Amino acid sequence: MTRTFKLAMAAFAVLALQSVASFAQDWPTKPVRILIGFGAGGGTDVATCIVAEGLSDVLGQQFTVENRPGAGGTIAGGIVARAPKDGYTAVALSMGHAVSAVMVKTVPYDPIADFAPIGIFTNSAIVIAVSKNSPATDLKSLVAHVNKEAGKLNYSTVGLGSTQHLIAEDLVQRTGMKAQAVAYRTTGEVVTALIRGDSAFAVDLYHAIRGQVDGGELRVLATSTPRRWGPIPSVPAVAESIPGFGVLGWYGLAFPAGTPQPIIDKLRKALAEVLARDSVKKRLEGVGAVANLSTPDEFKKAIESDIASFKQVAGKAGLQAQ
Repeated sequence: MTRTFKLAMAAFAVLALQSVASFAQDWPTKPVRILIGFGAGGGTDVATCIVAEGLSDVLGQQFTVENRPGAGGTIAGGIVARAPKDGYTAVALSMGHAVSAVMVKTVPYDPIADFAPIGIFTNSAIVIAVSKNSPATDLKSLVAHVNKEAGKLNYSTVGLGSTQHLIAEDLVQRTGMKAQAVAYRTTGEVVTALIRGDSAFAVDLYHAIRGQVDGGELRVLATSTPRRWGPIPSVPAVAESIPGFGVLGWYGLAFPAGTPQPIIDKLRKALAEVLARDSVKKRLEGVGAVANLSTPDEFKKAIESDIASFKQVAGKAGLQAQ
């Protein structure tokens, strides 16, 4: 390789970097799509819509949310993984992204390598709840109540192999509770079963059952979060009685892998500005979420950690990918 050729290649590399930087400086010049792997009205959808509205305001282009439900959320992920790496197609991921990597047999992407993480933008809590008529007043008394009727009581959750189900299985495994899982299609059905007395407890997102909790029909015994959850500080975390237990729900944004770093940095800066707004924080808190922007590397590590944890839980429970 001649010295002249080396200089030419170096000059080309500089021009390429300048071109990317210039493109990122102008980005976005048209609407940006954010795909979601679940239906409208769910936690991921509502939180992402709040953030998308703020990004539209900060960056001066419309950020539109598109719901592409199906296959455990992997349809949306597959579309984004194959999308052009130009910053105009993103995906909003939840902890379900890690669950799908374990519980969906055929995933059309690598859950880590095929995405460029921007950051987790908000966290949520999953809780252990009982009906108002339950004799259980805390986690210890719940375990005693369930095991008094060993093998006769059920717990309710949304869908076998879901995030809620795997967290419930982790809880059952660690406490030694002798209870059987009964899966329902929707949180509404889970709540009805709990109130009716068909199940001893349920594991679900706090914001999804908040109405029944506020109305006095359900009681929250504990949160799955590593520490007490800000919106309900009087409720203990499971970790207070089971050291090492801790699952923090999250929602985050990602681009296809290979998206230019200056675009990722620009979106993350705008995201930080949006999440700093009191109005946005208040709206997120209204759906049980807390604004909290992570770094891209922290986001990646959260996905890796959750995949490893859920794989272990599923293996112990004998759950197979479908």
